[in-house]
Amino acid sequence: MQENLQAITDLQKKAWDKVSNGWKKWNDFTMNFLKPMGEAIIKALDIKGNDVVLDIASGTGEPALSIAAIAKNGQVYATDLSEEMLRIARTYADERDISNIEFKAANVSDLPFTNNFFDKISCRMGFMFFPDMQLAANEMFRVCKNGGKAAICVWAAPEKNDWSTTMTKALSKHIEMPKPSTDAPGMFRCAEPGFIKKLFKNAGFKNVKEETISGKIDFETSQNYWLNRTEMSETTISLLNKADEVTTNKIKNDLLQDCNSKLIDGRLIMNYAAIIISAEK
Repeated sequence: MQENLQAITDLQKKAWDKVSNGWKKWNDFTMNFLKPMGEAIIKALDIKGNDVVLDIASGTGEPALSIAAIAKNGQVYATDLSEEMLRIARTYADERDISNIEFKAANVSDLPFTNNFFDKISCRMGFMFFPDMQLAANEMFRVCKNGGKAAICVWAAPEKNDWSTTMTKALSKHIEMPKPSTDAPGMFRCAEPGFIKKLFKNAGFKNVKEETISGKIDFETSQNYWLNRTEMSETTISLLNKADEVTTNKIKNDLLQDCNSKLIDGRLIMNYAAIIISAEK
């Protein structure tokens, strides 16, 4: 792997390890939030009972665990950069008595599997963070069987995802934010319609399809939203760690005021939108 890609990967691994406890704390909330995207991926893949499936960027285990519950006579490989995330995922597999799943630390740019190994490949909300997305698509194509399928999910445009941008807005009022680069890993890096379709086609996939799904997420209270973002978002955590107490309090006050203005019947309900991309080999 190129030296600069390895450096980015090493930083990402540390970042995800760092927030793993926050993800564990918020796991039920987050998995409920992301469930429609996982269901869309599973539907696009048309999982069969004996499928061998690769899930990339599995995090705390979804949608790999749900796929394993369907492919009961098959095998699922759940991969992630973060050993800490996978450690948490293993506990959920044990709790649900799911045994046809193997957890493996792996880098999508250099997947530790032979050619034409998987019937299906999934990746929920990971693709936009891959340092070299074309290389990732190429690797997915390489390990996918002829006639196999791949399906991934990424975030749509920022303006359709105020559950994320509301925090960014509050931070940017008081902290000099790093200038976003279209080439750098980031949440909305793949938001342009057709962007990943091109990468998949370049990799060799065919019948590439794209659809957008949207919905609402109920944080209940503005305080819950603050806690969620400051315990799960590595970017938010890093920026606040550099701010003094006065600045942090200003950010929090602005955020809570903004969130309170969005309340619907006393509850903080925010918007999300995501893009599902599916393809065949």
